[in-house]
Amino acid sequence: QVQLVESGGGLVTAGGSLRLSCAGSGRIFSIKAAGWYRQAPGEQRELVAALDTSGSTNYADSVKGRFTISRDNAQNMVYLQMNSLKPDDTAVYYCNVDAVDKSFYRGNYWGQGTQVTVSS
Repeated sequence: QVQLVESGGGLVTAGGSLRLSCAGSGRIFSIKAAGWYRQAPGEQRELVAALDTSGSTNYADSVKGRFTISRDNAQNMVYLQMNSLKPDDTAVYYCNVDAVDKSFYRGNYWGQGTQVTVSS
């Protein structure tokens, strides 16, 4: 089994920063592509940032210039640096990866989510 564990969420005042981490463990061999999603209460889950197999990134318009997605291939880690946070960024943030496990099976996996709360 491949497991993803997010960390780094919390309560921050507007204008502050947080860095979310997503750690791949278990039978994970390598991460091919990754994304961070968020879901606010009563809202649909939305893509915030994506990183494809070539290293190209894509961001939701609402976070461009403020959020940065990155990865550490050696550690099977994915990060989301969030700066200039706004109350509208309050949500549960989820890590999603396309990963290959030690049997070379490629699958899509979700983490359990981490709460980010931005106070005004």
